Amino acid sequence: MSHVNAPVFADVPARPFRAGPAGTHITIRGLTKYFAGWPLYEDFDLDIPKGRIVSVFGPNGCGKSTLINMIAGLIPIDSGEILFDGKSLKDTKIGYVFQNYREAMFPWMRTIDNIAYPLKLEGRSKAEVDRRMEELVASFDVKFDLRRYPYELSGGQQQTASIMRALAPGPEVLFLDEPFSALDYEMTLFIREKLQEVFMQTGTTMMLVSHDLEEAVYLADQILLLTKRPTRVAEIIDYTDARPRTVSTLSEPSFVTTKRTSLEIFQREVRR
Repeated sequence: MSHVNAPVFADVPARPFRAGPAGTHITIRGLTKYFAGWPLYEDFDLDIPKGRIVSVFGPNGCGKSTLINMIAGLIPIDSGEILFDGKSLKDTKIGYVFQNYREAMFPWMRTIDNIAYPLKLEGRSKAEVDRRMEELVASFDVKFDLRRYPYELSGGQQQTASIMRALAPGPEVLFLDEPFSALDYEMTLFIREKLQEVFMQTGTTMMLVSHDLEEAVYLADQILLLTKRPTRVAEIIDYTDARPRTVSTLSEPSFVTTKRTSLEIFQREVRR
């Protein structure tokens, strides 16, 4: 049986960096990532627009979560370059909402202290922290007691708190890795609307990974459809319906067409 060695990247000459088109926020060039010697992403290029929500959708195993984790710096890349408005990650303020909210919050901290934690790391004054907490509580219309510990809250309340924490420092980019997958439908609808409101207020660039095509299209300005591995961009579909989007959006011809087109591309890639 042949043995597959991990590739050596040091010998690959670096290509000149090519900037994205006007309005690009995240520029990805030559992204390469191998697992156990097999390529997941290889020489992958992508431009993510500024002030838009991009939903990432594709076949199982294509590396949707891995993609945003690499962009967010949670998983190292083997080679390539990722810039945010021309800056490196360390010079960029990001927020991240994890799928597993139960493990994302510090259980020994009260919920309000969890949310305020990024601000305290930045060295904000108590007055600044208190003011930002008031803004977030008002924005999310929080009715539950933030002085309770996370484990004393429902799943939806914990995920709401984790989204508030990710938004607390005013990130330039917000990453969301299947943030609704462990929630019931009622709470999913609530948090969808809150995210949409926050986006309309702030224009924060967002990247959302979802396994639910309706959800992916509903929230997105662009749907990034991926192929099976080694993963490429199958297509990028723009969805331009006005916000706020509501339940009635789901029956609009433009939504139905966008969802159908996305599904056709997804099924095509699954069959390949």
